[in-house]
Amino acid sequence: MPRETQTARLVQKACLSDSAQCYHLEFAVEGVADFPYRPGQFISTVATDARGKSQTRAYSIASAASGNRFELCVNRVEGGFFSNHLCDLAEGGTVQVHGPHGNFTLREPLTDSIFVATGTGIAPMRGFTQWLFPETGDHAGEDRSEGKQIWLIYGTRHESELYYRDYFERLAAEHDNFHYITTLSRPGEEWIGHRGYVQEFLAPIVETRSSAAKTASAVQATSVNRVLGNTVVAVEEEVLSEQVSGTPQAFDIHTYICGLNNMVSAVRDRLTEFGWHKKQIVFERYD
Repeated sequence: MPRETQTARLVQKACLSDSAQCYHLEFAVEGVADFPYRPGQFISTVATDARGKSQTRAYSIASAASGNRFELCVNRVEGGFFSNHLCDLAEGGTVQVHGPHGNFTLREPLTDSIFVATGTGIAPMRGFTQWLFPETGDHAGEDRSEGKQIWLIYGTRHESELYYRDYFERLAAEHDNFHYITTLSRPGEEWIGHRGYVQEFLAPIVETRSSAAKTASAVQATSVNRVLGNTVVAVEEEVLSEQVSGTPQAFDIHTYICGLNNMVSAVRDRLTEFGWHKKQIVFERYD
């Protein structure tokens, strides 16, 4: 049975990159005051192609919820129907949508987090950061990050494809706990930033953070031993008991990945090499 759809009207359109033909699209859902969703979720769009066949395509939402609005980041796909249909849509035009859908959302309780994205995979990361550091609406100026360290590693081929660059650079300048790392796989000679693939920039974060945690644990353990003698042994036994009993493990850091399958797999493999648990790695791939 077809899902019930709603009408979304395009209220604002901006070209993010002429070379990549990538557009930022802001929609308002008609007939409702609010269109609630969690940052990181996606909507499905529905339209009829030139052959009269109904087509459906999912797109990650590139914003945090705000009234009846949602935003998308879409680039043209050679020979494709839906992406080109949206890129050609004029302001005032409409599209049918249903949703929101998906579980690519921030895990609770919030932890230190590494966001990894390539291309239009930056869309849900923008939604995450808009929710963590809201600049508009009723929560403008609030800081929902709880002081957690947030890293965004964003990779593209060319500098012109660093979508929302001004926004993320401003965010990093205004919040000491937000770190924006960009890398290009096909940089021009004028590029003075990082070069290579996103997975290559995980190690400095993971290893530095792990070293700091081990140092802190060693200091704490030494202090406990001096005062309470065998307390450390008791704590270790308690942790082991929880693991055997099936109590859910708690993590103090997660990685959220969005992009093409090869990138997602490469990042997951790299984190596995660091000993990360699969539940620490949250991902969404779109090919």
